Amino acid sequence: MAGEGRPIVLIHSLLTDAAAFDLVVPHLARGRRVFRVSLPGFGRSSPLQQHHPTIEDLADLLAETMMELGLGSDAAVLGNGLGGFAAVALAIRHGDRFGPLIAANCGAVFTPERREAFGTMSRLVEEGGMEAVVDVAVSRVFPPYYLDRHPEVIDRLRRVLMEVEPGSFSVASRALAAMDLRPGLSSIRNPTLVVVGADDLTTPPEMAGELTAGIPGARCVILSECGHCPQLQQPEALLEAVESFLGS
Repeated sequence: MAGEGRPIVLIHSLLTDAAAFDLVVPHLARGRRVFRVSLPGFGRSSPLQQHHPTIEDLADLLAETMMELGLGSDAAVLGNGLGGFAAVALAIRHGDRFGPLIAANCGAVFTPERREAFGTMSRLVEEGGMEAVVDVAVSRVFPPYYLDRHPEVIDRLRRVLMEVEPGSFSVASRALAAMDLRPGLSSIRNPTLVVVGADDLTTPPEMAGELTAGIPGARCVILSECGHCPQLQQPEALLEAVESFLGS
């Protein structure tokens, strides 16, 4: 936890960890209490215990964690990627337990082709560990032009992914493949901001558009020259969108 003020909870993607928010936490902590949640199998968190968990299961775990932290309706939740999907499911199932929702680089459902890709990634990890998918995963976080300009991020992200518990990564991939949040979107009453990178290869802008259209009153911000993790590639633009939405 860092800072003082109204709380905000940050939830990372499948392809990063909680440290991915390092560039935005100092700014957010100037006026807020910032909590970073490590999803099961990431960082020091325990691996997923269920054989067939769903995004809804992750949302329930998040609700329990927020309750243990004493967070209530004044807390904002910002999820990126897998964390964004889980945050949307959290709003569907436990929306009365928190306030504003910021869903970054996610959506409601994947296309059949993308579902198949997650299934393939799950099988590869089960057979060969994180080494089997780490290079592909790195290529999905940043656009090619960014990796060309910043080759140093490849080794850094590779190290992060190699520390993820393979079983948790595999089952989370299957949960993403099976997920369909569309039926519950209209029930969300949390003020909602959807953020997406214009060059996101994993959860492209059309997914953000569908999500925005499905949530009453939601608005969407598209960040130019940005891929799947704006907190890493465009932290200033992400902060500007978040602060404009939440208010300084």
